[in-house]
Amino acid sequence: MKRKVTYSWRLREIMAAHGMFATTELVPLLTERGIKLSASQVHRLVTGTPERLSLQLLAALCDIFQTTPTDLVPVEAQNAGVRKTADGDVPTPPPPTHLRPRRARIAPEG
Repeated sequence: MKRKVTYSWRLREIMAAHGMFATTELVPLLTERGIKLSASQVHRLVTGTPERLSLQLLAALCDIFQTTPTDLVPVEAQNAGVRKTADGDVPTPPPPTHLRPRRARIAPEG
């Protein structure tokens, strides 16, 4: 069964909860932790949703705001492609053919 995983990026919300509204305020805090990003890079980080993120940057953000990665990037996963039948039951898919047990072979007596 396929799963659809989605996430949201809550950096802007967490900054606001800490009274930080200008993205440029984040630049020196990151620099103190060894993360060197330009003001425009930080602006894109705050206002957009990054597709990739280094663990060093994630750890620095968690340290700055005393939060966890789960608070910054909440994840939701759901089953995808499941259709309900008319009576509301979810149909049970047949097991994959490569997982079906093989029949035992019986050697002839003699």
